[in-house]
Order: sequence, then structure tokens, then C-alpha cells
Amino acid sequence: MSSIEHPAPASAALDEAQPPELSYPALFLRFLRFGMMAFGGPVAQIAMIRRELVDEERWIPSDRFNKLLAVMQVLPGPEAHELCVHLGIRAKGRLGGLLAGLGFMLPGLVLMLALAWAYTRLPIQGTLLGAAFLGIQAAVIAVIVRAVHRIGEHILFDPWLWAAAIAAAAASLAGVSFWIVLPAAGAAYALGSTGRYALAAVVVALAVGLAALTWAGSPGGAEIMTGTKEPAPAIAALFWAGLKGGLLTFGGAYTAIPFIRNDTVGRGWMTDAQFLDGLGLSGILPAPLVIFATFVGWISGGLAGALAMTAGMFLPAFAFSLLLYDRLEAVVEHKRLQLFLAGVAAGVVGLIVVTVVDLARTTGARTPNLIVSALIFAVSLAIMYRWKSKLATPVVLAIGAAIGAIALS
Repeated sequence: MSSIEHPAPASAALDEAQPPELSYPALFLRFLRFGMMAFGGPVAQIAMIRRELVDEERWIPSDRFNKLLAVMQVLPGPEAHELCVHLGIRAKGRLGGLLAGLGFMLPGLVLMLALAWAYTRLPIQGTLLGAAFLGIQAAVIAVIVRAVHRIGEHILFDPWLWAAAIAAAAASLAGVSFWIVLPAAGAAYALGSTGRYALAAVVVALAVGLAALTWAGSPGGAEIMTGTKEPAPAIAALFWAGLKGGLLTFGGAYTAIPFIRNDTVGRGWMTDAQFLDGLGLSGILPAPLVIFATFVGWISGGLAGALAMTAGMFLPAFAFSLLLYDRLEAVVEHKRLQLFLAGVAAGVVGLIVVTVVDLARTTGARTPNLIVSALIFAVSLAIMYRWKSKLATPVVLAIGAAIGAIALS
């Protein structure tokens, strides 16, 4: 009788990939460590998770991880955080998913709360620190421009999607609410790309009609330009603002910018300068980039506002995995839903472009030396395009701060 054992089939080997036995505290600490090392944005964060939990420890088969990542990229929310929640559920059920997600986001949350607290207590206007932040703001514009280009490359892959993005940008400039713009973009693309051009045209016509009816009172881009200040926000309003951002982060954290800005800067709860400072600070922290919502919430409503907006921003990232754990992969197979979401994502790209233009105009109006700010922008943009590294964003922000402190003080 032969003593040679035949190897198990490849499919059986894949099925053996399972998380190790961990206690709830051990699981939390494991993902807390991931959160402490989560520098460099989503690409670096996902690569870290893949290397340790897929390649080295085999918590999940590689092909299943790839499919799961594809699902997370279709859904709104920070992909790396959603992956942590999903893998936590795989290890210890839904409570494990909750602990994994909290562990991953906690380091960035604590650091951003500390920075926001310091920001509101340090002298900034007319100081060296203020000049450094002016430089950072010019660098942040470059970072967002590069991010919009990268997002657009992945989203705008056919003429209909380009048309949706351009139409959304035009509607935003006219002050039309994104509640009209984005569903219309999604529906028009879903219908048009399946050959139902007449229905797509009807959807667009209805959207234009609704826009005309709500022209005067819609909360669109024009509202931000008025500078009117509303009463201090209720905690529920900040939670809702964060939730809208969390539900509309298609293609990356930067897609939440126009919605969060509209609900805070547009109501006079903070300035564009403060908003850009928050984006800059988020770029140097080990956290999903949507952590800038914590800063925005602090400036708008203190500690309670920061926690409320953070909860709203991250709630979808928890909910999709916790509630739909067994059904997420079905999203990949749902073609009509994918088409609708693709149209919405294209509309979001158009809204971001308008927001970047508004932010650049505001920054240019505030700087004491437009040439220096333009130089910071140009250098930062060149680095972002030429240097493919997770350190690129922190480096350009540091360069902007240094040049601003020297030349803009």
C-alpha cells in the first residue's frame, strides 16, 4: 500500500482559508494595529490588509477577496474600512465586524479629534501657523485635482458617462440640488446604455422640469457663494450631513467633498479655509480620508458635532457589511443596479469638479501672494502626478506648509 498522499484539489485548498481562532479583544486589537498603520490612502491600506490577512494568514481565499473588493468599489464608503468590517464578521460574526471596523477607524478618529481641538485653540489668523495653512490649502487643491483625475479615469469610460458628468457640473453651477441631479444621472445612464434612449430623454426632461420648479430654493452650489450664516447646527443636522456624505462616496473619499461642503460651508458653519485645512490634516493621518468629516463636525458643532458627523459618515460602511454580509456579492451580478450607480458616480465627478473650482477661487482670493500660491499648487500637482507613493500626499502638504510659512507670512 502506497504511503504517498495525493494533494487535495485546489478548490478544497481554497476552502481551507479561514480566520484563526481569536477572542473579541484580540480581534479588536488586531484591527486597531491596522488602523495605526493605515497611512497612504485606500490603495496602501488595502495592500496592507491583503498582504497580512490574505497572503500570509489566509483569512479568506485570494479570489474571494478580489470579488469582495470589487463589490466594495461599487458600493459607497471607504473600501478598506468595509473590508475590515467584512473580515471581522468572517472571523467572529457581526459583533466581530463591529469591533474590527471600530478598531480600524479609532486611531485616525482620536488623532483628528486632538488636531481639531488644537486647531480651534491655536492662533492662526495673521501668524506663521496661518501662513503655513495658506500653503497647505494651495497644496490640497492640487491633491484634489489629482484625485478627481484618478477617479474620472475609472468612472468616465464611455461618452454617456462623460455626458452625465458634464450635465451634473452644469446643473450644480446653476444651483440645482444634487437630490435631482444624481438620481437623474443614474436613471438616464441606466436607460440610455441599455438602448432605451427615449426613456432616458424623458428622465432628463423631467429632471430639468423639477430643477426649474426648485430653482429658487434648492441647496446647490450657488448657495455656497452667498456666505449667509444659519443658526448653529443641531447634532441631528450634522449626523445627516455626514450620512449623506457616507452614502455618496462613490469612487473614493474625495467624492464626499461637495456634499459635506454644501451642508457646512454653504450654511456658514465654517469657512472654505477651515474646510481645506481639515482636508489637509486628514491627508497626514493613518485613517480613511473621510476622517476629514470629524474635523468638519468639530468646527461646526464641537465635540458632539464631530462625533455625530463621524457616525453618519461611517454608518453606511458598517451597515452594508453588517446587514448584507451574505448578499454583497450579488451586487456584482445586478447589472441594472451597477448601471444606475455608474451614472450616479459620473454625476458625482461633475459635482467635484465644480467644487474644486470654487475652492480654488476662494483660496486665490484669500492668499496675500497669488504667485506663491500658484507655485505651491504647480509643484504639488507635479509631485502628485510623477511620484507614485503613499508618501506623496503628506510630502506635498509639508512642502506647501514650508513654502507658505516662508513666503506667505
